[in-house]
Amino acid sequence: MFRDYKNHKKIILFDGVCNFCNSWVLKVIKLDKKNQFVFASLQSEIGKKITTHLGIDTTKIDSIILYEPNISYDIKSTAVLKIMVSFGGFWRLFLILTFLPEGFRNYCYDFIAKNRYKWFGKREKCILPSEEFKTEIKQKFL
Repeated sequence: MFRDYKNHKKIILFDGVCNFCNSWVLKVIKLDKKNQFVFASLQSEIGKKITTHLGIDTTKIDSIILYEPNISYDIKSTAVLKIMVSFGGFWRLFLILTFLPEGFRNYCYDFIAKNRYKWFGKREKCILPSEEFKTEIKQKFL
């Protein structure tokens, strides 16, 4: 279904109504010098198609998802770490966190995720980029 999509780029699915998640996506766009990622909100049509294709119930896994079509997908702390490390340079230092047990990393991730709306706020709906921003990052969003 997503076999040849976007030249085999990795897809980051995120919570489109979360202010923290949206800020994080904007940061990833700036740091993605190798143009490795495209983005879709979990609430979007394509986000729903991908999670259905992967068999992920987003009512149970309310998480960032890093999907590499026809390869694998990762969620929670593992997804975040893989994204960060992919930037290279200084960001490769975050590899050290992979030595922590995944259960502990996900506990920390879940704590932040559980409180993200309280701490950072929530939007009524996913943000729509301005025309200027759309032109600048045209190929980044699915």
